[in-house]
Amino acid sequence: MTGSLVDRHTGFVAELRRAGLPVSVAEGLDAVRAMRLVDLLDRESLRAAYAATVVKRPQHRLTFDTLFDLWFPAAVGDGAGAAPDPERPARTLRDDGRPVPSALDPRVQARRDELADLLLSGDDAGLRRFARLAVAEYGRTPGQESWFSAGVLRAMSPETLMARLLAAVLEGRERGGMAERVARRTFRDRMTRFEDLVAGEVRRRIAEDTGVERTARLAVRPPLERLDFAAAGRAELAALRREVHPLARRLASRLVRKQRQGRRGRLDFRRTVRASLATGGVPLTTRHRPPRPHKPELVILCDASDSVSAFAHFTLLLTFALREQFSKVRAFAFIDAADEITKYFAPGADVADAMARMAAEADLVWITGRSDYGHAFKVFDERYRDAITPKTSLLVLGDARSNYGELSLPVLRAMAGRARHAYWLNPEPRVQWDTGDSAASPYGEIVPMYECRNLTQLTAFIEELA
Repeated sequence: MTGSLVDRHTGFVAELRRAGLPVSVAEGLDAVRAMRLVDLLDRESLRAAYAATVVKRPQHRLTFDTLFDLWFPAAVGDGAGAAPDPERPARTLRDDGRPVPSALDPRVQARRDELADLLLSGDDAGLRRFARLAVAEYGRTPGQESWFSAGVLRAMSPETLMARLLAAVLEGRERGGMAERVARRTFRDRMTRFEDLVAGEVRRRIAEDTGVERTARLAVRPPLERLDFAAAGRAELAALRREVHPLARRLASRLVRKQRQGRRGRLDFRRTVRASLATGGVPLTTRHRPPRPHKPELVILCDASDSVSAFAHFTLLLTFALREQFSKVRAFAFIDAADEITKYFAPGADVADAMARMAAEADLVWITGRSDYGHAFKVFDERYRDAITPKTSLLVLGDARSNYGELSLPVLRAMAGRARHAYWLNPEPRVQWDTGDSAASPYGEIVPMYECRNLTQLTAFIEELA
């Protein structure tokens, strides 16, 4: 990307907003003021100035760093002496022109020795230079135009250097002790750092070839609170699990506070008459009985079919968190039949074990094992009608896609009519509702339906529910 510093700044701030970071106009101006106080040639000082003014949450830092490296790269072109040596080809070739496998190539082995020395010393600046050089030599397959991290990591294989690094550090000391565990963790962190540097260098080179804006849109995932549940990987699901528990606690505290601030209890006639004796029998002040304690009750009905498997995984995490916060939560799952799963989510249980038990033991399949909302609602109403009372809030979680089966609208209407409140969270984008086999509108006319694809939307719903 070319242009003035002003153009680069405005483009960078706009890309931060597009990626989901809340950066206001005032904060963008604060970043400009901070840039006047730092050396613009010192890239890390510039990074710190931007981060101090536009990053609000620790979860946003990874997205910020990725975009900063694209818009303010450390070098242009091969850069900083990282160009491959023209006298030293990246790969040794056989007589037929094919490259020698990395495990047999002496040039690759020499590079791996250099990497081992850098990992052993912990030289971050040297590791950064080496990553640029490795990408220049191994990041592009002959005959292809794009850049990839896989070729670099396959050639360097940093994970296979662990035994050599441990032997160099421990020097004959007994293995398996605290020293080895600390050394393993240290070297693993340095290998991860090298992999991150390689990925950053690959993104930089792709950005030079195809443009910063396009690369940013492909390389940057939205922040955790805006990440679609269906797109969450294993590590992101673990992070979502940590975010769910504060939401459950907030919901519990809001409902308890709402109960405390509710209307007064019924009139206590006897105490009111007794108090009126002091005013000549005129009841100037009324007395009321204390309101009867009411614990908020919640019934969760969750679609556990494959079509919403990622969303079902997350909603079961939410169920698990709510089960730990409330003493009166009943959870049910369904595919084309319904079964209660509350017992699997007892307080103190491991969530992974609970999900495994639910998959193995719960009676969720009637015939086909494909979503059938109509039959599942019928089974739920027949077996668990007493679960929904005038004190109950009913929460349905699913995409409302019933494979063109019967919808059982009267059954759902009766369930919602018995409940104190009824809500439906749909993980599909609103534009996809009522397409194909979606019955979003018929169900939404009975139970208010909300789009819920990420933590931000879930938080907004909880605020409204509470």
